[in-house]
Amino acid sequence: MSTLAVVEEILRETAVPMSVREIVERAGVRLPSKSKTPDTVVARDLSMDIKKKGDASLFVRTSPGRYTLRALAGSTQSADLRMADVKSIAPGSQARKPAAAAPSGAGRARSDSDVQGGGFAG
Repeated sequence: MSTLAVVEEILRETAVPMSVREIVERAGVRLPSKSKTPDTVVARDLSMDIKKKGDASLFVRTSPGRYTLRALAGSTQSADLRMADVKSIAPGSQARKPAAAAPSGAGRARSDSDVQGGGFAG
């Protein structure tokens, strides 16, 4: 059984996004690789599958280092995103991007008065 087949089985059993470490712990001896770093093997195989197959991959990254099955993620993520969109737009208003904050001190030279000392006054 391949690494990805074992990972698919585990993600189907749990039905929740899992970290690579959690997947490896649950898989135990079922993983075909005898690597000293099984976390790396699983993370690499998942990342490569997602990169190569794109939307056709069975897997999806839900956040850095966390994965689930695309079929399971679609229903929960879509609903969460739709609710977030609805909540962020007040009735009768249109959504817009927030203004970017200018960096402090932008456009002017520093002077001695900009620097605050923390030393002792003597």
